[in-house]
Amino acid sequence: MAARFRRILLKLSGESLMGERQYGIDPAALRAFAEDVKEAFDMGVQIGVVFGGGNIFRGMQAEAAGIHKVSGDQMGMLATVINCIAFQNALESLGVPTRLQTAIRMEQVAEAFIRRRAMRHLEKNRVVLFGAGTGNPYFTTDTAAVLRAIEVEAEVVIKGTRVDGIYDADPEKVAGASRFSSMTYKEVLDRGLRVMDLTAITMAQENNIPILVFDMNQRGNLKRLMMGENIGTVVTD
Repeated sequence: MAARFRRILLKLSGESLMGERQYGIDPAALRAFAEDVKEAFDMGVQIGVVFGGGNIFRGMQAEAAGIHKVSGDQMGMLATVINCIAFQNALESLGVPTRLQTAIRMEQVAEAFIRRRAMRHLEKNRVVLFGAGTGNPYFTTDTAAVLRAIEVEAEVVIKGTRVDGIYDADPEKVAGASRFSSMTYKEVLDRGLRVMDLTAITMAQENNIPILVFDMNQRGNLKRLMMGENIGTVVTD
């Protein structure tokens, strides 16, 4: 069966790697996500991945500690690279070929992000991990995910979360919250839903790239999504 998408950009939060821990990386969560990505990879899907760094460090932590916002964001960018290195090792232990590209140059660790090289890696069926966000402070990793998706001509941004889509209220706090199967970018913005930040949603809208939100913690969901099952919430024009 052919996969629903040929090329995707998967966005995962750093917090998703914590598993049952309070911070850092849970080996079980790391392995589970790697196995999910391998299932999609084995279907012939070309995959780019962007991680957040909140499990290690966030810019808001820096501000609370009296560190300048720019320096704090740079620390957060380095945290995303740590997550990418961990995920790269998890994927390669399963036999999945990878490349790591970063928006901040660190030649001993990873390739610098070059659009054409990234696309070539995808065409050669390598999972490409994009670290260090956009390389600039004041931009979130959600924005980085949409930017990289546009640059490498992915068909969709797939955001893995702890819940199975977008709701009209926080389903973890509000009993009876209703899930949307589909929404428009405008509806997301008008309702003030925290799917992604304003810049990311606006970029996706301007470039007409769908955003698909689903529960990444449910094993096998990514494969089911690639097989065309109606799970999660899709945001389009």
